[in-house]
Amino acid sequence: MVMQDVNDYKIYIILTYTGTILSFIIKLFTKAKYTHASISLDENLNKMYSFGRINPYNPFVGGFVHEGINKGTFKRFKNTHCQIYYLNVTMNEYKEIENITNNFLDNQDKYKFNVLGMFLTHLNIKYKRDKYYYCSEFVKYVLENAKVNIELPNITKPNDFQDVKELKLVYKGKLKAYR
Repeated sequence: MVMQDVNDYKIYIILTYTGTILSFIIKLFTKAKYTHASISLDENLNKMYSFGRINPYNPFVGGFVHEGINKGTFKRFKNTHCQIYYLNVTMNEYKEIENITNNFLDNQDKYKFNVLGMFLTHLNIKYKRDKYYYCSEFVKYVLENAKVNIELPNITKPNDFQDVKELKLVYKGKLKAYR
């Protein structure tokens, strides 16, 4: 058995643009290339989590989602463009991220999508309610609560992750073509 060094653990931050009506409106309004952020605990993106559409055919009901390249919204919107970054983390940080995401999975019915917070973010206004998140707010929450030492703005948008110097770009293109 090969022992991993303490900093050999990786997590992945995925920025996407699906081309849905909502993502198109956000892109038009913000001029941002990517409109959604997710976090994954594995390079194949099997353990990918965020806040978004619960049902890929209904943009009005959102919450905590276990995403996948070939399931849910990304399965429906096959032309999704993305940038995938990795971040080296310690074993303790990785385990804490895993604990946090598992807690969300186990209690996903208690969490809601922060629609108002998402829209106010683009006006540079922070609006936070307990157990309500939008995608990049969730990713930031996970990283902060796992005590991962990176700098993100107080009001975090998906494209803000592109400016984090610790993140390393590993892929850019269509999400379907990854791996």
